[in-house]
Amino acid sequence: MSTPTPKPLPDNLDRGIFEQDENIANPPPREKFIPQRTFGTAAERARRNLNAKLSNPLAGFSHAELRRQGRNFALTHEIGDDEDVRAFELGAVLAQAPERYDSVAGLTSQEKEILRREFEHRWSQPWKMYAVIALCSLSAAVQGMDETVVNGAQIWYRHQFGIAGNKYRDTWLVGLINSAPYLCCAIIGCWLTVPFNHWFGRRGTIFITCCFSAITCLWQGFVSTYWAMFIARFFLGFGIGPKSATTPIFAAECAPPPIRGALVMSWQTFTAFGIMLGYAADLIFYQVADTPGIVGLNWRLMMASAMFPALVVCCFVFFCPESPRWYMSKKQYYRAYESICTLRYHKIQAARDLYYMHTLLEAENGMKLGQNKVLELITVPRNRRAMIASTIVMFMQQFCGVNVIAYYSSEIFLEANFAPASALGASLGWGVINFLFAIPAIKTIDTFGRRNLLLTTFPLMSLAMFFTGFSFWIPETHHTARTACIALGTYIFGIVYSPGEGPVPFTYSAEAYPLYVRSYGMALATATTWFFNFVLGVTWPSLRNAFTDQGAFAWYAGWCIVGWWLVLLFMPETKGKTLEELDQVFSVPTRFHAEYGLRQIPYFLKRYLLRRDVKPEILYEKEDVVGMGDVGHNA
Repeated sequence: MSTPTPKPLPDNLDRGIFEQDENIANPPPREKFIPQRTFGTAAERARRNLNAKLSNPLAGFSHAELRRQGRNFALTHEIGDDEDVRAFELGAVLAQAPERYDSVAGLTSQEKEILRREFEHRWSQPWKMYAVIALCSLSAAVQGMDETVVNGAQIWYRHQFGIAGNKYRDTWLVGLINSAPYLCCAIIGCWLTVPFNHWFGRRGTIFITCCFSAITCLWQGFVSTYWAMFIARFFLGFGIGPKSATTPIFAAECAPPPIRGALVMSWQTFTAFGIMLGYAADLIFYQVADTPGIVGLNWRLMMASAMFPALVVCCFVFFCPESPRWYMSKKQYYRAYESICTLRYHKIQAARDLYYMHTLLEAENGMKLGQNKVLELITVPRNRRAMIASTIVMFMQQFCGVNVIAYYSSEIFLEANFAPASALGASLGWGVINFLFAIPAIKTIDTFGRRNLLLTTFPLMSLAMFFTGFSFWIPETHHTARTACIALGTYIFGIVYSPGEGPVPFTYSAEAYPLYVRSYGMALATATTWFFNFVLGVTWPSLRNAFTDQGAFAWYAGWCIVGWWLVLLFMPETKGKTLEELDQVFSVPTRFHAEYGLRQIPYFLKRYLLRRDVKPEILYEKEDVVGMGDVGHNA
């Protein structure tokens, strides 16, 4: 039987594995793409049209054909009884366009009410779904706490290990110890994501990585030399790397479409919560006195305290169901159905989402590209542009300078003549701000847009960095003004970072790559952010020693300006786009998008400064996906 020609999905429907929240009642306006000529051979055009085929494999089928497919799927894989077979018949129809449930014949009024409630009350979910949400949130908090307990602990262990001076050797050793986990993430940890997920599943990977986190955190509390601390922290990277890529995938694969984007976003929000907990632990254990036979009990308790949220995750991770999509990748269809039934209120919802996962996997497996998927990231222009944009936001997440504050804020405040307790308290204040201002991003990232958030916040982050650095020029005779300005500068930076460069990179990377290379793209994206995290952590003590505080902060303020230009020229907007439309967006040649970005500057000046009534230039057209794939060959 020939397959009908796929049709574009409705504008308000996002059916990817990493879908983002959309306003169903108010779909985004249609946009127009500048037509270009066709490039490449027939084989090259077929490869570039791959993502359009993956966007919705069920588009174009009649309801009768979809019912037949759903029934055959349930019977072939021996899933359930007659009630389950009926659920798959109706679920296959619903999978084509979930929001059109009113047009599906055979649904009872009760079933329609359940489907309606899914869209109108999207946070009304079964308790197992809330257990998954709690698990993913705690996993993110583990990571945040792993990152920041060292902030206060280093005040003491540097002296105990004999590396507290300003000598060249000492500054580099301090930086190397602090950044050791991110070196491991970049060169080993993140690249274990794919094999760990293949061997152990999503839950198993989270369990193993949290075990690594708990053991290494305890290990850090018992070391007595700087090289032993480096080794312990390096092994911590095995807990951070695979977990940072797996947890968002697990959340997205378990969540129903209406809340999927918010759950992917919650990774950054609860990482910020964990960062705040790390600062709180530093302040709690600050005044713990040494006991006979133990030197540095306070900093040892700080470092070891990060093991507790990891142990909580280990204790209840297997109370949550495994990802249904992972079961299906292992051909364990009945277990996948059992899993997703615990995550949905009704079997029809479960059958709908499971059958859609099946069609995506079949479409993905049917694509014979003829080369390594890692090479596909580079050789296919559409994928290469997504990789460039993702790499830019991941790189700038570090080189905006945020983790200078996250890892060294206590040292920075001590340099500003804060008392140790005040320095730790000021660091906790920054952590609270970082968490609280990350929460609104759950809404703004899908209303204001990823690109717009970055273009708005990068200049403000730059100004905050300049302000913080230049505040060190205030004479120490004006101590109150000096300390207030330094703290204010870091707090303003946290306020504008948290809804922008904080949540955007992971969300953007999760949606920019097409389905068939997404795991590899996410591994590359997380490796990028952790590598530059390592670079920033290892260089800051020496950078501050060489450039002074003023110059060191100005260095990262300058990078915020560079980041603004990179986003303007090379980062397309992905808000409110389906997979089909994202394929079109990333098929626009790089030079066309860069020219479009430059033309946005005079438009902004005319509209918002000169208050002229000018219409924005529109770059994309949502029709003619095949044509857009052809354009993608001309990089």
